[in-house]
Amino acid sequence: MSFKIEPHVSGKDPRVVFDANPSYGFAFGGHINDDDVVEFRWTRQDSHIHAEDVPGINFERRVTLDQFHGDFTHEYSPEDWRKWARPYVMGSVGATRLSAGAGNHFTRFSFGIGGGVKFFPSRHLGFRVQAEWLPIVVTANAAFICGAGCVVHIRGDIANQAEIVVGPIFRF
Repeated sequence: MSFKIEPHVSGKDPRVVFDANPSYGFAFGGHINDDDVVEFRWTRQDSHIHAEDVPGINFERRVTLDQFHGDFTHEYSPEDWRKWARPYVMGSVGATRLSAGAGNHFTRFSFGIGGGVKFFPSRHLGFRVQAEWLPIVVTANAAFICGAGCVVHIRGDIANQAEIVVGPIFRF
């Protein structure tokens, strides 16, 4: 993930870059019917950021990314699949908090879309493999101007993040 920064230097594309690192977290929720699941998910990633293509600046700092999301999953039961494997699609909405130390943090709206497969070798234990695109709305601008007519301008910049998850599922 990276953010463009100002001022733009001719021939350069200055940006702050987040290094890729493993993350951890948990999710809990339940089925609202046979095929649909609602979950709350918290994920934390400890990372480092650094500046690229910024003349005269050598910058690196530790940063923590926390995501709090509500996940909405639809599982499928295809006829030609085994009963112990369930493919699914998901959408999520929530907030992402970036923190770089005491008093240096911000929280932004984030959302995601993805999918995967859940495997259940037993009634109470399973495994999930999923991939998800998780953009963060870094800046959001909206202008509503009404006079002789109304003009609405909405603009937002996003930072893209992708996540691949492999982990256990405990069912009760």
